[in-house]
Amino acid sequence: MGEKQPKKKGAFKRFFEEFKAFINKGNAFMLAVGVVIGGAFNAIVTSLVNILMSLATWGVPGGLKGLVTVLPALTDAQKGAAFLQNGQTVNLQSFTMAEVNDRVIEFAAQQGVTDLKVESDTFIQWKNSLLGLYEQHGTTFTYKMSAIIDWGAFINAVIAFIIIGLTLFIIVKIMNKIEAKKAEAKAKALEKYYEKHPEERPVPPEEGTPEPTEADILKEILAELKKTNEGKKKPAKEAE
Repeated sequence: MGEKQPKKKGAFKRFFEEFKAFINKGNAFMLAVGVVIGGAFNAIVTSLVNILMSLATWGVPGGLKGLVTVLPALTDAQKGAAFLQNGQTVNLQSFTMAEVNDRVIEFAAQQGVTDLKVESDTFIQWKNSLLGLYEQHGTTFTYKMSAIIDWGAFINAVIAFIIIGLTLFIIVKIMNKIEAKKAEAKAKALEKYYEKHPEERPVPPEEGTPEPTEADILKEILAELKKTNEGKKKPAKEAE
């Protein structure tokens, strides 16, 4: 029993050391920094997109969310809530925000409630029960069970994609210009240094000299290894 505890402690110690080495690696640390900066940058881009989206849809009544098409009902479940109009029962799949009060009174009349005063507690209860069956898209209420084509969401996604792409393109372009100016300034500083210290300027390769291939480099390495091995063998022979 006494031998197992030191093994467990040793295994735990090795595990902790490996974990510590992994955390201290530059790539893991830089990855964590990149994730944090990426999250902060995403918040900035999202805020900018929301501002530009508001400007792009400024003149659209109800915004792009109101651009929906309600498809004809194919089943009874898609027909919408029942209303009593002119003594007849009708089903409405959609109605506008301006028609809400009239629709609430008609909806209550269908259930046998008459003399409903607008903005009374009873009216508000019927209004909440009616709007609970519908979803609001801009200034339009559509029945939840109906099939709809949400053109506004599609257009919104396209505009957001264009704005995000354009924003990132501009940011990358600016960053590339900054990096290019840094590289240019570094090159000028290096050139001034070589002017003061011409002996440290690297010798450019002669024209017409082919660049060494991987095979040439490997041959040079093998030649150096052979020279090293031969140098080690000679003292051994002299000692004999």
